[in-house]
Amino acid sequence: MAEIGFSQVKKRYGGTQVIHGIDMQISDGEFIVIVGPSGCGKSTLLRMVAGLEAISEGEISIGGQVVNDLEPKDRNIAMVFQNYALYPHMSVYDNMAYGLKIAKLSKPEIEERVQRAAKMLELAHLLQRKPRQLSGGQRQRVAMGRAIVRDPGTFLFDEPLSNLDAKLRVQMRLEIKQLQRGLGTTSLYVTHDQVEAMTLADRLIVMNAGVAEQIDTPMAIYDRPASRFVAGFIGSPAMNFLAGRVGEGGRELRLEQGMPLRSGSLNLGNLAGQPVTVGVRPEHLQLVAEGDAEMHLQVRLVETLGADSLAHGHLVPAEGQSNGMPEDILTLRLPGVARIAEGDRLPLRAAEESLHLFDRESGWRLADV
Repeated sequence: MAEIGFSQVKKRYGGTQVIHGIDMQISDGEFIVIVGPSGCGKSTLLRMVAGLEAISEGEISIGGQVVNDLEPKDRNIAMVFQNYALYPHMSVYDNMAYGLKIAKLSKPEIEERVQRAAKMLELAHLLQRKPRQLSGGQRQRVAMGRAIVRDPGTFLFDEPLSNLDAKLRVQMRLEIKQLQRGLGTTSLYVTHDQVEAMTLADRLIVMNAGVAEQIDTPMAIYDRPASRFVAGFIGSPAMNFLAGRVGEGGRELRLEQGMPLRSGSLNLGNLAGQPVTVGVRPEHLQLVAEGDAEMHLQVRLVETLGADSLAHGHLVPAEGQSNGMPEDILTLRLPGVARIAEGDRLPLRAAEESLHLFDRESGWRLADV
């Protein structure tokens, strides 16, 4: 069993704290993705699990054993890096077998493990080649094979697909997920790519400046982001954010430009009179008849992507033009090839129950609308 536990895990470099207290329990066989922008602490957290970084405070346990003071070799983990880290002078077979030889396994056991992993990863015909004779995807498979043969309790992946082209990344995502499901090995996977995170994870840890802002399933995070940061980071294209205010009595929600978004049926009395940030995803904006519009989009750019189209522009009041401020920027997502062009003024309405309210100052979630 390879459950992983984090109990108030913190990391400091001198007087600078970079991980601010992570609490989480990971079940045996679970695939957890740590996602966030560069510098948010996701790789540092992974390296603390691996034993490559010391823990400043708190405890990490693997399989019920606290591992704070254990050497990496004693943690029953295997790590796959971004740069493959293959020995260039060794064959594929020797790269995969090297760790087993160091562990002094018998030759028959090494042969059996390497051949089994090579078959699983479709590398059997490449075992005698050197890394320079392989493609990027094949090298990544070798790095994964080297981890698999060790039969670890936990896999740690540190942005393993970053060096691959877009098409190969999609293929390798599928292979990693299928492999992990087949092996049933507990996995921690670090990435800055939210598409990777959404497609691979059983649960996500969304990191921001060393804080785990939300830990949940991908769709739970997509549907109910805990903060403006999470809402803007998860989802492509990103969520639109508009300045708004809850009306007196909490029965109405209006944009700062004066346009009502919802009125009459709301129950936001605890937020009455409060300035808020209103979030709505591009796919939840709908083209409507002029008389039903809650807002208007002045189109500045249209991206035709085939399966859908994106219209980018500025929110405009019912009368007059946008002031072009960043909080007025809108993106609309429409299915197929949309018959819209630069300069069009589109009447829009937010789909029912699609609005998210965030505190204007702290950015934390307040309510659904």
